[in-house]
Amino acid sequence: MKYAAALLGFASAAVSAYWLAGGTVGLDTVGGEIERLGRERSGAAVAVLAAVVVVKLAVAALALSLRGRLRVVARVVGLGLALYGALLVATGALALAGAFGAPDDPHALRWHVFFWDPWFLLWGLALAFAARSAD
Repeated sequence: MKYAAALLGFASAAVSAYWLAGGTVGLDTVGGEIERLGRERSGAAVAVLAAVVVVKLAVAALALSLRGRLRVVARVVGLGLALYGALLVATGALALAGAFGAPDDPHALRWHVFFWDPWFLLWGLALAFAARSAD
């Protein structure tokens, strides 16, 4: 399970790193502030995206370092990621159903509900289970 968590994390970091490097393919699937930052290319935008990449890399590496207290950290981080993903999927699904009126960007919202947010959910579950079952 630790390899699944690491793979999900490193892949997520790679996508963010691509956008940090100036790539724009797929930015329309995230929408909102992330899309704006990816297209803006200001110093602040690049700094935020760089921080996101570093955090994702650290969490992915955490999955491969499950010893001692890091297991507790990994379990908490994993549960946090899973909760974050689950809440975003549920809220996004309600938004797609029209519970909050017409969505501003239904294209990006569909991508969040069916791809980006479940990715966080799965990554978090994989990390939490890996921490729980680590030697």
